[in-house]
Amino acid sequence: MNRDELVAFLDEYLQISAYPDKSSNGLQVEGKAEVERIAFAVDTTLRTIGRAAKAGADMLIVHHGMIWGGLGYITGVHYRRLKALFDAGINLYAAHLPLDAHPEVGNNVGLLRLLGLEPKEPFGEYRGTTIGFLGEFEEPQPIEKVAQVIAEKLDTTVKTYEFGEGKIKTVGAISGAGAFALEEAWRKGIDLLVTGEFTHADYLTALDLGISVAVAGHYKTETLGVKALMEVVKEKFGIEAFFIDAPTGL
Repeated sequence: MNRDELVAFLDEYLQISAYPDKSSNGLQVEGKAEVERIAFAVDTTLRTIGRAAKAGADMLIVHHGMIWGGLGYITGVHYRRLKALFDAGINLYAAHLPLDAHPEVGNNVGLLRLLGLEPKEPFGEYRGTTIGFLGEFEEPQPIEKVAQVIAEKLDTTVKTYEFGEGKIKTVGAISGAGAFALEEAWRKGIDLLVTGEFTHADYLTALDLGISVAVAGHYKTETLGVKALMEVVKEKFGIEAFFIDAPTGL
């Protein structure tokens, strides 16, 4: 199909222009005008670009692109990644916050649905917009059971910090580095924040606020959005698409 038609659909479906973001979302690097095969991945690296090229992809759609607010010097890793894209004629499309926040295919609704929860309301204000969601169990659940479900369904290790109640009723989900929302979670009475990574300072904040946290890995919590978007694109356009799994262990 025509690249520009696909980009126009993605821009509208993901509401690319609605989110103030460090990432330059949308078509970051222009490649072939006609797209027959699309690769989806979490990150833009030489590894993912190389695997996309080897598999004959004409476009790579990612959560973490390679342009964050503009380009500086085209040297080092930036040169190597761009050259790999240009050599293969691959289009690079990035959707960062728009893919976190999307109400249908977003990372954060995906995290809640792993637990059998539907989004109850938006949660997690970041840069003036809300990118996460919260859900609620009908009956309180042990934190160990919640963590086990996430670990099994994401095929990851989940680290829990039990600073609140032992039973979990309300869950807030923000993939990746979502600990910025700890104080908002406290104000909203959320029992458990599910996120991807956790720092020393985050630990101390959660401890003082008395909020439990489940940390499932930055990479793993952000595979959900690109996979869900891939299925939408495949169904709508009947185009061949595949996911490149390139875990970092982080």
